[in-house]
Amino acid sequence: MDMDGGRRVFHRLGPSSSADNSNNSNNKQQKVCFHWRQGKCTRFPCPFLHSELPTAANGKRPHQGFGAEENHRGGGGGLRRSYNFSNNTNNHSWERGQSAQSGSTSRSYVKKIEKLCNHWLQSNCKFGDNCKYLHQWSTGGCFSLLAPLEGHQQVVTGIVLPSGTDKLYTGSQDETVRVWDCQSGQLAGLINTGGSVGCMLSEGPWVFVGLTNLVKAWNIQTSAELNLNGPVGQVYSLVVGNELLFAGTQDGTILAWKFNVAANIFEPAASLKGHTLAVVTLVVGGNRMYSGSMDHSIKVWSLENLQCLQTLSGHTDVVMSVLCWDQFLISASLDKTVKVWAATETGNLEVTYTHTEDYGILTLCGMHDSDAKPVLLCSSNDNCIRAYDLPSFSERGKILSKKEVRAIQIGPGGLFFTGDGSGQVKVWKWSAEPTAK
Repeated sequence: MDMDGGRRVFHRLGPSSSADNSNNSNNKQQKVCFHWRQGKCTRFPCPFLHSELPTAANGKRPHQGFGAEENHRGGGGGLRRSYNFSNNTNNHSWERGQSAQSGSTSRSYVKKIEKLCNHWLQSNCKFGDNCKYLHQWSTGGCFSLLAPLEGHQQVVTGIVLPSGTDKLYTGSQDETVRVWDCQSGQLAGLINTGGSVGCMLSEGPWVFVGLTNLVKAWNIQTSAELNLNGPVGQVYSLVVGNELLFAGTQDGTILAWKFNVAANIFEPAASLKGHTLAVVTLVVGGNRMYSGSMDHSIKVWSLENLQCLQTLSGHTDVVMSVLCWDQFLISASLDKTVKVWAATETGNLEVTYTHTEDYGILTLCGMHDSDAKPVLLCSSNDNCIRAYDLPSFSERGKILSKKEVRAIQIGPGGLFFTGDGSGQVKVWKWSAEPTAK
């Protein structure tokens, strides 16, 4: 799939170019701008009215229809991370938290600044719908907020939804793992980890938690708890590949363990060296593992012999997140770029597309929208998650948070979960986008 030239260009009609420009209103089509009504029209000049139509004698406004306003809207499209999950949502009833989004769809006639209103966050904004700041957690109409999960006191660094359970596990730098009941959204358990949680992973019956100098493993079926020793410093990333558990550590080493079924223990299997600074992100795709580091590089490892096959040096700051999509590797960095890598004829990876943001990027997550189109969720240092279609990188909408989002986890049936720097976890669901009638 060609990533270059993927940006979509829409040819929209502007106002008339006739010589009669003395009165702009004469050039306006007699339709009210759909985006102006939502406070987010960015076109100047705009061919539609930025004021309400006069009221007729019968007290009704002239019918406007939908066609012209629809020309304002961009196209859809979308990515999925390399997760396998069921579409069965029977065990995940977050709907009772729906009221948390109440009021977010009310129309506003004020030009909005895409920043959360601090007074609204404290439930005391006196301007209401006339406030120039956002009174909602998302834009674009793509997402529905189902429930906020409160309890963590510091940044959320890991979220997992183990298969075969109705429990959500979240880990934080506040040295706890919280277990949430998916039916009620209530806290079902609290685990003191004794150290700051750097990452989490679920695989089969196991939940793994990366701590300082340690990985803890819990078997949620048997309640067995194991300590995996060996890491030096904080464990920032965990991944499973080729029946091995890998951990990216603060000293730049990637450690591997293999599960011994007979002894019911994880035995050290390998120590992969090559990075000069902490390994903060790991992902497995096919028979390869990819590691991103604070040393600004990405290394490609063979899962067959655990040898480094290639070092990718395209980023100029910490590589915060890597994921696999189709035949591509996608990486994100604090250098404000997302890079798309593809294999050449020689088998080496090269950058085929670079997307630039205004802020450093913290984490990526791929999923499908409600129409099964691939979408990339991109969390940045400005406390926003932006949703992009793939391969075009057209923006679909934003999720805003009190602080930066460092953990995103997809679930079944269009669900996904976010955890931010304030300790708040939110449950989201993709919404079916409205269509014109």
